[in-house]
Amino acid sequence: MGMTAFYGGFDREAAEEESLRTIAKALEVGINFLDTAWIYQSFGADGKPNTTNEELVGKAIKIHGRDKFVIATKFGNIMTPEGIKQSSKPEAIRSQLADSLSRLGTDFIDLYYQHRVDPDTPMEVVAATLKELVAEGKVKYVGLSECTPSELRRFHAIQPVTAIQMEWSLQSREIEEAVVPFASELGVAIVAYSPLGRGLLSARVSATGSELDEKDTRRKLPRFGSDAIGTNCSGLAGFFDLATTKGCTPAQLALAWLHAQGDDVFPIPGTKTSSRVIENAGALAVAAGLTRDDLTAIEAAVPRPEGARYGEHNAKATFENRL
Repeated sequence: MGMTAFYGGFDREAAEEESLRTIAKALEVGINFLDTAWIYQSFGADGKPNTTNEELVGKAIKIHGRDKFVIATKFGNIMTPEGIKQSSKPEAIRSQLADSLSRLGTDFIDLYYQHRVDPDTPMEVVAATLKELVAEGKVKYVGLSECTPSELRRFHAIQPVTAIQMEWSLQSREIEEAVVPFASELGVAIVAYSPLGRGLLSARVSATGSELDEKDTRRKLPRFGSDAIGTNCSGLAGFFDLATTKGCTPAQLALAWLHAQGDDVFPIPGTKTSSRVIENAGALAVAAGLTRDDLTAIEAAVPRPEGARYGEHNAKATFENRL
């Protein structure tokens, strides 16, 4: 996502070379899972898309070959004059899938997620549509994002769910009580998005947030607001010290904690540079050396953050609102 959307303004031509180099480096270090979405795009002054993430991933596929990647993308979000809304009606799913296949330059998606739950389309209807797409060979595996245990249960009864994508990090642990145990019971993997707290856990955002581009949407998130960002950064000093003690970067320690939650947990740290891919890949070695006492100490070093995960508008589509 960060290569083309939301985290600042983008010059497509300037960024694309490094983005493709980053994906190539990921393959070199053993990372082959690319998680994209049609909505990860930026827009020009004329309001038209000028940087589309699926097209970028499609170029990487063309360079390296389809068999080198596990490709995940998403449906269910639509752009309206009032902002992003949800639609998972069967015709909307099929239309978005056709467009995604075209942009990616492939005839199937490995993992196709419902990006956000559509309150106006029953989960059973969505599941039946995805079951058809699996039977047609256009989708191999099915996923959900920001779902409640009840929604997962209803969907899974019709079409097995392979993975759910949920925000999970040392700062966002809302899923642990209700969602994680149920997913484990069903044998559903968890793809943890924003595992670095959108930069806070990596020590790359200061107490002033001055590093964030004027167009960076994090500026609109409660945890990055002027009343919270200073508290959220200063509260992590102990965690940063712990990473130094462990001989790793804060990002590696945050990712290692997630890796240690189980073999069915897959953090997806977004990055725009090849050097960060190398750093993130090193988290696996850190995780291998963590003890139970280490995990307890890591958790104790990260206080509950100030502010919610999302602002009021986007929070309406999160799972907590429907529990």
